[in-house]
Amino acid sequence: MHIIDVERCETAPVETEGAKGVKIQWLLDERCNAPGFAMRRFILEPGGCTPLHTHDWEHEVYIISGIGEVIHEGEVSCFAPDTAILIMPGEEHQFRNTGVQPLEFLCMVPNGPATER
Repeated sequence: MHIIDVERCETAPVETEGAKGVKIQWLLDERCNAPGFAMRRFILEPGGCTPLHTHDWEHEVYIISGIGEVIHEGEVSCFAPDTAILIMPGEEHQFRNTGVQPLEFLCMVPNGPATER
């Protein structure tokens, strides 16, 4: 078992081209011997967004707080806390904070290329 205090995890800016006002925390991953998936926490400032992108792996997202929208294959869907979102491999997507408070969500991805830093 591995237990962490999320508030003590390092928070780093996401510097990928197209990211705006995004921070990441790596909560559980291969470094703590998680065998299959990594859990990350993203924090988007008001007006912030992840890059519009696609990749070869799925990820599961759980909205903790804030409101926003996900651009998915050219369509826009709004979300609020306690929303779960599945992004399948190869699907173009982007998360945007449309609220006045930070948007926080968990994102789980499979270990391997998705977790390379």
